[in-house]
Amino acid sequence: AVDLFEHMNELNTRLQGKGTFAHEMYSTVKAFKVKLKLFSRQLSQNIKTHFPTLETMAPQMMSTEKYTNRISAPDNEFARRFADFQKLAAEFDILSSPFTTDFEKAPDALQLELIDLQCDSTMKEKFQSESIDKLYASLIESKFANLRKMAMKLLVLFGSTYICEQTFLTMNINKTKLRSNLTDVHVQSLLRISTSDMQPEFKQLVDNFDRPQMSH
Repeated sequence: AVDLFEHMNELNTRLQGKGTFAHEMYSTVKAFKVKLKLFSRQLSQNIKTHFPTLETMAPQMMSTEKYTNRISAPDNEFARRFADFQKLAAEFDILSSPFTTDFEKAPDALQLELIDLQCDSTMKEKFQSESIDKLYASLIESKFANLRKMAMKLLVLFGSTYICEQTFLTMNINKTKLRSNLTDVHVQSLLRISTSDMQPEFKQLVDNFDRPQMSH
């Protein structure tokens, strides 16, 4: 249990932090599930390489069945808890590797756009140097409408637990005397600003007003 919890704590740490997107979390979870299978297989052969505490406490195990059974329990639980992520596996692959994914196996609505993207050397270079959210945000909407829509759905709707916790804290912090006057739109805008690194284009916002109130 000590060794297994240490591996799970490492997984938990890797799933935390700002800027962790759903496809990255899914890759981390997939890797951990493969590790669990490795642990189970090795323990059945009395190999305790990744379980140093167990090696110390039980150097000569007569039976490994109870240990392999302990490993299968979290494996099944991960499959249940991340079932929704599994349904999006194909979209995650396209999102993270748009230039190497097989466009013929992609959904019909994305095939032509993927071909255009993969043949665009400028965008390919951008993919190597920019973050994935900035890459998809820079796509021309008229040319890559479906790719942008898919990316925004996955990048915006699925945030890390760090963002969830930060949002919860923001909701508690913003208990002002005017909170009863806040509409759903106000709250949504406040949460988006407080949990985003994006800097408002104040000059552009002011320029868009015909008669801005400069005193405010």
